[in-house]
Amino acid sequence: MCSLCGILGCDDHWTSAIARPGVYTRNHDTQSRRAESGRRLKAANAVLSYRRLKLDVWQGRSYVVSSPTGASSVFEALSHLWPEAEALAGRDFDPLDEGLIAWMEEGARR
Repeated sequence: MCSLCGILGCDDHWTSAIARPGVYTRNHDTQSRRAESGRRLKAANAVLSYRRLKLDVWQGRSYVVSSPTGASSVFEALSHLWPEAEALAGRDFDPLDEGLIAWMEEGARR
């Protein structure tokens, strides 16, 4: 996606931590929504660092995933993260990859 689409995109994706009528959420106020967003960013970066990628919030509405070579991709919702990350890394992110699991467990012990 180009940068302009990332800015103009809708931020009301179902994965967003925002209050919706008829849907339970504990994130009714701005502070708790930001805290939840921060927790999601931290968790995603823990997995992405296995492939030396990094996720950041871009313009407060979108996300950018970047590689150590400077390549990057802007997208509007976390549901788009894994396809974008796989494209930048040039390989799949398999949550059952034994190397990833061992690497995550080693990081948890640190």
